[in-house]
Amino acid sequence: MLGKEILGVDVDAQGRCAHWHTPVDVVANKCATCGQFYACSICHAELADHPFGAMDKHTDAVLCGVCGETMNYRRYRLATACPACGHPFNPGCHAHEEIYFQLGLVD
Repeated sequence: MLGKEILGVDVDAQGRCAHWHTPVDVVANKCATCGQFYACSICHAELADHPFGAMDKHTDAVLCGVCGETMNYRRYRLATACPACGHPFNPGCHAHEEIYFQLGLVD
């Protein structure tokens, strides 16, 4: 991964962690509180001293661990793979989007 560090527990070079480590688990999310990218919210809970802060939907807060591309919520939500490098994303990650984004806010 280029340029941005992905924090977490046992994180590999593409952002897979101890909790999510299939070939498609390459997405990291930025915490609004600390501004760091984490492999998952469980990693954040284990390593940070604060709750995960949900990001604004318009801010680039999703990171592809393969190529370093960043995306906002809309761009990521519409993608099944990274728009820059084509690496597939885990479709199950959308089940956790309320942790990572302020979804109740009006556009």
